[in-house]
Amino acid sequence: MRQVRRTAFALGHAGLLPQMAAVAFALDRDRGTPLFALFYALLILSFLGGMWWGFAMRRADDPAQGRLALMAVVPSLVAVAILLAAFVTGRLDWALVAAGIALFLTLPVDRALVRGSDAPANWMRLRVPLSLGLGALTILAGWIAAH
Repeated sequence: MRQVRRTAFALGHAGLLPQMAAVAFALDRDRGTPLFALFYALLILSFLGGMWWGFAMRRADDPAQGRLALMAVVPSLVAVAILLAAFVTGRLDWALVAAGIALFLTLPVDRALVRGSDAPANWMRLRVPLSLGLGALTILAGWIAAH
């Protein structure tokens, strides 16, 4: 696993399309759109944790496996906390902003994976635009939902 290939780059970037559509529908005041945008952002956040888990499991004989496995469950726990807060408060706008920020905050872990040779050398070329793009689109959906 030395490089992320073109197909993975294309599929990764295609993953931005549902959130782009959600923002477009939100601009048209579709009431279900903020909830869809929140679910999608939290799904991807949990998916990132699953990828980190996979990297951790490759460290079978390494004592650092436990630390990386712990970091791998954090995105799902954050996703659940944001979802619960959204339902308790009824504030999808703030939940979307929190989800967008959480997506931004995945980047230091991704960078550490590259430094530790767990992730491919060009991992950040994939992860930076995807995390920043999805995070920004999610925050934009929250802003639209608030107005």
